[in-house]
Amino acid sequence: MPAQEIELADDVDEYQYFLEKEWSDGFPVVAPTEARLKWMLAGTRRDPDEVVGDIPPAGVTATVRDVALHALMAGCKPDYLPVVLGAVQLMLREEFNLGGVQCTMHGVAPLMIVNGPYASEIGLHGGNGCFGPGFRANATIGRAIRLLLMNLGGGLAGLASATVFASPIRYTACLTENTALSPWETLAQSHGFSAGDNVISCAMVESPRLHFDDVSTGPERLLRGIADSMTSTGSWNMWFSSDVVVAMGPQHARLCASAGLTRAQVQQRLWELAERPQGNLKRGGNWREERARALGIDPRDDNAPFKAVKDVKRVQLIVAGGLGPVTAVCHGWNESSRAVHGVYDPAGSS
Repeated sequence: MPAQEIELADDVDEYQYFLEKEWSDGFPVVAPTEARLKWMLAGTRRDPDEVVGDIPPAGVTATVRDVALHALMAGCKPDYLPVVLGAVQLMLREEFNLGGVQCTMHGVAPLMIVNGPYASEIGLHGGNGCFGPGFRANATIGRAIRLLLMNLGGGLAGLASATVFASPIRYTACLTENTALSPWETLAQSHGFSAGDNVISCAMVESPRLHFDDVSTGPERLLRGIADSMTSTGSWNMWFSSDVVVAMGPQHARLCASAGLTRAQVQQRLWELAERPQGNLKRGGNWREERARALGIDPRDDNAPFKAVKDVKRVQLIVAGGLGPVTAVCHGWNESSRAVHGVYDPAGSS
């Protein structure tokens, strides 16, 4: 739904009107009146008619005004608009393959990890319950992206989207790191950005799977358990080169840091441990002889290891959530999508 003026009769309920259209994700939206849209556009200095990009697979061209309209519908504040604009441009990078995930049978979605001073300023949450409800910035920024993907990209279940089940992460997927309780640098800093940079990272992933461990007293035992959660015979990342997001709870991260491990060392060890022997994988799930050969593995060798993440750099390790013995693992999609990272301008300039 590109930005356009719609006049409703006085006796038409605006909330019911939008819920009866395919413009909503099933929840009520804020009706985008011209006055409200003007209020939202105050969050950027960019020209409302400036083209942001074509949203796949439908290819409808999104302008700044279109993005603002969907941010408004999602319940964003104007201060959130620069993040939404930055995320859209980042997700349109060719290597991210937004069009592919729009049409897939899978239920993965683009997860946004926003780091930097502006994330704190607008109230993005990375502590207790950060993957769940109750935090306006997290919920509405992620929701704005989803509404754009539906309305301008045509990513509607049963139409362009072949998703079998979808998943809750397709409503909204946005958080920041818990820098207050993290013992390490952020994901953005690990990719060469500074602590003062405002950075968005995006990865195509499934909904988080929680790994609970209140027994381990040392990092090796802890990391073996988390690594096992990263492997699954039914996950795409076992068979293709993809990204996996590991959101380590502060308690688990501190256990590792107290033992002298750096963030990079934990990332390396998770990559090393997250594997299964081929004989184990043959018993069920997605194993195919041609997939083994494509990875350079002899399909007759039952002891050959299959790594959950083929490249250590694609273990996207963050520290998030509240205190408690829990880490969240988000399995990845396939080799057609690579995680992307980029700086955005909080002032709302191009």
